[in-house]
Amino acid sequence: MLDILNPSSRYCDGLSRRSFLRVGALGLGGLTLSGGTLALLALRPPRVLQALGRRPLLGGAAAGAGISVLLVVVGLPLSAAAHERSVDYGLSTQDWGPWLGDVAKSTAIGAVFAAAGGVLGMALLRRFRRHWWMPAGGLAVGLGVASLWLFPVLIEPLFNRFDELPPGRLRSQVQQLAREANVDVGEVYEIDASRRTTAANAYVGGLGPTKRVVLYDTLLERFPPEQVRSVVAHELAHQAHRDIWRGLTWLALVAPAGSFLTQRLAERIGARQGLGDQRRPPGPAVLPALVLALALVSFGLGSAANTLSRQVEARADSFALRLTRDPAAFIELERRLALVNLSDPEPPELLHKLFGTHPTTAERIGIGESWARAEPR
Repeated sequence: MLDILNPSSRYCDGLSRRSFLRVGALGLGGLTLSGGTLALLALRPPRVLQALGRRPLLGGAAAGAGISVLLVVVGLPLSAAAHERSVDYGLSTQDWGPWLGDVAKSTAIGAVFAAAGGVLGMALLRRFRRHWWMPAGGLAVGLGVASLWLFPVLIEPLFNRFDELPPGRLRSQVQQLAREANVDVGEVYEIDASRRTTAANAYVGGLGPTKRVVLYDTLLERFPPEQVRSVVAHELAHQAHRDIWRGLTWLALVAPAGSFLTQRLAERIGARQGLGDQRRPPGPAVLPALVLALALVSFGLGSAANTLSRQVEARADSFALRLTRDPAAFIELERRLALVNLSDPEPPELLHKLFGTHPTTAERIGIGESWARAEPR
């Protein structure tokens, strides 16, 4: 449920044409609704935001938390409809009670982060009037490192149970693959994903002592060992290639430019509220303009990052094939994942370019078939 600075690199992203037309359309509708709400708040800030200007930092915290909760409430009907569709398709295993409980937890955590962001935003805007984008860029990198390090141990356990992979054949295979890949895998965990979904997945996350490979229990229960082994080899590739550190390097490179664009765009959107006016300090009423500008810039940078991500994931697939030398298991894995996760093997091109973090299923099967022809098992 929670997707704040999500540090995970998941094995598949499952863009489904059928899901897009139904559930996906609801998701895009939710994004549009959130953007429209922010635009309305930015152009016509309610009086309560003006009143919070009497104590700017505390007011920034209240405004940040309030905006976060409001966006959840506004999008709740569409989120509920998307959940109902997921239940109808057999992807979701949650009843309304547990689903609403997750929404409540996610909303509360998001409000805390938004409140902290409101305080930091107000402090930067008031201390660095003309060039607040400079410290903001450095702060973004710091938050990225902190989230990678702390989220696996502080936030993720609030939503799922993580159990160390017990001794047995699979754990031995994971350790053997890690030795062959010359990788310190950290710890391998099984997550109780089945309490929410029937979909199968895996990911790597964490930094330093929190580094880990996480396997869905649905993957372990429904897929044969050789296919699970292929997934593990893929995740080991991210460790071998230091992809988490490469991601942080990308963040460090784009953060200054992104912060600069955010400042310029926010000053245009919030000009009526005095954002960018050097003669008076800004108040919490400018936060909706700042959040809207940040969302727009993040969307553009995120789409560019997805292009690089697809290349990284294709390289990880090739690494997994070299490590396991089992293209048949890899190809069958991709086919079964598409069926279990209701993924479209060839999603609409525009959607894939904007939102796809992995190669399409058809492309990944093609990687496996090409490897099999070049280097038969």
